[in-house]
Amino acid sequence: MWLRVFCFAIRAPCHTNSMTDSSKSFCVERRVEFRDTDAAGIVHFSAFFPMLESAEHELLRSLGLSVMQPQANGTHLTWPRVAAHCDYLGAAKFEELLRIEVIVEHLGNKSVRYGFRIRRDDVDIARGSITAVCCLMASDGRLSSIPIPDHIRQLLNQATIEGQFGALPE
Repeated sequence: MWLRVFCFAIRAPCHTNSMTDSSKSFCVERRVEFRDTDAAGIVHFSAFFPMLESAEHELLRSLGLSVMQPQANGTHLTWPRVAAHCDYLGAAKFEELLRIEVIVEHLGNKSVRYGFRIRRDDVDIARGSITAVCCLMASDGRLSSIPIPDHIRQLLNQATIEGQFGALPE
């Protein structure tokens, strides 16, 4: 089933939401917007991080999760980032359609590392990762890291492929 969500840019999973295909990767498409670019019309390096975060959110939503999940006791389960990385392999320009692939590269006791590959057609533009820690946020805003709950771990396992995107080209 293909799903399209229109919100400032075109986003559509490249595979089914259930992640039942053999690659286990989740994909969204996003058109480069003018606000993403520098004066030369090329995507500014800083614009890649919101794209990665947005793709992560889409993956979580496809699994029935959120980065800010209300709990019955008034707390929220949330996922603050502790690391983000991006290697730039090529240029993307205004109006180009990019495909952002997301996988769970590593699922630890309290953390998850997402791997990302941004492509234009069949050309890698960037690869990156985001590491997030599972936390409970109290009503006063205090965060406490906790082990990833079993039901969430099972859902994230659907998207887990250790080292899927392999080594970067030299």
